[in-house]
Amino acid sequence: MAPTPAVAVAAVDLGASSGRVVVGRVSSDGVELEEVHRFANEPVRLPDGLHWDLLGLFREVLVGLRAAAPHQPASVGVDSWAVDYGLLRDGRLLGAPYTYRDARTARGVAAVHARVGAGELYARNGLQHLDFNTVFQLATEGPLLEVADTALLVPDLLGHWLGGARVAERTNASTTGLLGLADGTWDRELCARLGLPDRILPDLVDPGDRLGPLLPHVADATGLDGVALVAVGSHDTASAVAGTPLSADGAAYLSLGTWGLVGVETTTPAPLEAARAANLTHERGVDGTFRVLRNVMGTWILSRLLDAWRRRGHDLDLTDLLAAAAALPDRVVADLPALDVDDPSFTAPDDMADAVATWLSVHDEPVPSEPAETVRMVCEGLAAAYARVLSDLARVTGREVPVVHVVGGGSRNALVCDLLAARAGVPVVAGPVEATALGNVLVQARALGAFGADAGLADLRSAVAASHPLRTHHPTPGTTPRTPG
Repeated sequence: MAPTPAVAVAAVDLGASSGRVVVGRVSSDGVELEEVHRFANEPVRLPDGLHWDLLGLFREVLVGLRAAAPHQPASVGVDSWAVDYGLLRDGRLLGAPYTYRDARTARGVAAVHARVGAGELYARNGLQHLDFNTVFQLATEGPLLEVADTALLVPDLLGHWLGGARVAERTNASTTGLLGLADGTWDRELCARLGLPDRILPDLVDPGDRLGPLLPHVADATGLDGVALVAVGSHDTASAVAGTPLSADGAAYLSLGTWGLVGVETTTPAPLEAARAANLTHERGVDGTFRVLRNVMGTWILSRLLDAWRRRGHDLDLTDLLAAAAALPDRVVADLPALDVDDPSFTAPDDMADAVATWLSVHDEPVPSEPAETVRMVCEGLAAAYARVLSDLARVTGREVPVVHVVGGGSRNALVCDLLAARAGVPVVAGPVEATALGNVLVQARALGAFGADAGLADLRSAVAASHPLRTHHPTPGTTPRTPG
């Protein structure tokens, strides 16, 4: 279905290390993106833990929207990472929101499981166990929950500051652990059993819902008078999957950035017992779909390794290291240790190089002597982890995976894509890099009527495929090191 007359929208896309504002133009030729502002997202360590600088991020969002104004966007949509939130009272933010990497979440797990066991919790929400799921974070808040009248996830909080609405967009709400798997509504009985006040949970909205105009002072500050705020797949992975041109029935996706989200799109939950045994999660997607997936380590481990090496005085470039890693002789690669990239010790170490060396020593493995060898070992570990999830997905859903689409910044990592194709034995299609922004833009454009009244996800994805070149990595036999576990 070809889009009707061209429309421009502004997408606010926030990641765990950076954010940007992008202008998207949707027309009969497809969809084009123009980044108008990019900014860093650096957590701040305070005496009580690790926090996001959300006020600083909001300031940068306003700068970006002001830069978008000359392009005359008709609407604005916000997506970000999941699970983190701010607590409000009478519209006032009660402290700087914590990041999901803050260590306090472990005691939240114990508090929740003391009241509701892990098995029952999974049956209710269908979520992969992650210590930082919102339900565990909320369990650490103590008396502050009695003061708060609203909890807003990060993209909903920024949307509230932009337009005033206090809502919870459903794709992101599904990552909290408080949304019922069966009906997609807040599980108020679960809240009561956990001692969490359900009054703080706002009304749910869906991607494409209009949330009203920007607040007058925001319109004045940005020059976006009369512009609407539109709900998108506010969990960035939901937007990324909506912007992925899935090429076959049963196609899998890998949204690869700080994390690697490996999954398939379904219309119903997977068989729960098998899904829980495989540690798969059920997150809501655009148009009532489910994203059955597992959250795996992503390129975070590589970027933090680079940071650690630079602190040691080594001027290294990741692109050069990846090329050197890809060129290593087979005999060297075959002798590399099998690194379990999903080990918890790699989640938030002070020094990633030390963390890798310690893990190898504990497991009686040699520490590679060259950075290129370490990078190859990590890339092999990432590809092995993703291939294992693909195997689990096929077994649990009963559907073979014919192709894997890798999107996000990690789709530029040709080495990981090649290794994944070899391990999974199926083609790996890389791109688009900007899948999250594309999904954000396309959901807004459809809400504005750019695709007609009956447009579905296939129509949005066709617009992506028509205007964004993709690169296919074919499976070829090769020498790979041992697989962990």
